[in-house]
This record gives sequence, structure tokens and C-alpha cells, in this order.
Amino acid sequence: MTLFPAPVPAFSRALSPAFFGRDPVAVARELLGCLIVRVYPEGAATLRIVETEAYDCPRDPSCHVIERLPGASEALHGPPGRYYFHRSYEHALLNVVCMPVGHDATILVRAAEVVSGLELLRARRAVKRDPDLSNGPAKLVQALGICPELAGLEIDQPGCYFVPGEPLPPERLSVTARVGLRRGAELPWRFLETGNPWVSPGKPSA
Repeated sequence: MTLFPAPVPAFSRALSPAFFGRDPVAVARELLGCLIVRVYPEGAATLRIVETEAYDCPRDPSCHVIERLPGASEALHGPPGRYYFHRSYEHALLNVVCMPVGHDATILVRAAEVVSGLELLRARRAVKRDPDLSNGPAKLVQALGICPELAGLEIDQPGCYFVPGEPLPPERLSVTARVGLRRGAELPWRFLETGNPWVSPGKPSA
């Protein structure tokens, strides 16, 4: 089955940086169902976000995970609505900075379901199963090919932008602890679409 070509959401609909200048827990939840549009020279791909995590450093002991790289603290300090990439086991993971300047917080986009542009993503990440293109944070970044190109830039870039989607109804929303953490493992700040095969296979920490 092919999902390309297909209509691409217009850049004029892109979420602005101001959307992210709020509580990261609220932003992480509201991003479920939103779309990521990635524009390449040969076409565009659209993915629907199905899994996110929130990190709010003043009240979150796990923030050492995202602050351990040189320059990380400065990036998280704001302004909000900027792309930020932290690394886990040498893999880049997609974050967006949240909250006003001076309040270190971010959301991590963990997984997204391909809506269109499947062939374009396959060209950048060879897999046997389509969900393995983007059913994890490192896989998603590799398939999109966005790091380090977008690091530090505002979220509304013509080459990659977020678009509002259909809100996820409560019966399709699951909330769990985040994945792979020792500190702050009890915080229920991971949001995902229940039963979606494109959600990452990672197990909650608690």
C-alpha cells in the first residue's frame, strides 16, 4: 500500500512557537493527534503524533537526562517553541522547548504514525515493518532527517512544521509513567493513543 502522494497540510496552518509557551504536561497531551509535516526537495511527508512525554525541570528529578549535554541548559532556558535535540545512547531525540524564558521544560515526541509520504521516509530509514519507521523517538528523527538541521530554530520552519489535528477522545488516550527513567519514574507524564501500532514498544518506568 502507498500513502504518497497525498494532500499536505498548508504551512499557513502551522502551530506557532507561542503554542509551546505553556505547561509541558498540557502541551504533551494536546500534541496527540497533531501532525508533523516534513518537506523534502522531492516531496513532503505527513505524520500524526501518537506518543509524547513531558519534562518540567523545576518539579521533575529526571531532567538530568535532557540537561546532560553541553548547551542543553541554555537551550531549555527558552524562548519556547524551539527545536531541541538531546541524545540517548548516541541517538538524537526530538524535543520542543516549553514555558516562558527561564523555566526549563520540554516535550519529547516519542512516536508518530505516517499519514502520507511513506516512500520518502522509507528512503531515509530501511525497515521491514512500516511502524518501525517512526515508532520510537530515535527512529522518528532518523526517518525525518531533521537533526542537526533544525536544532535551536523556531518550530514553524517551512521545511518542518507542526499542524493542529483532530483532538484525541478520552477513550483513546492512555497516560503512563515515562520510559527508561530512574528518577521521576512515578510521574504520569507519558501520553499515547491506546492500541495504536505506531506507539513505541518502550515499557513505562514504573
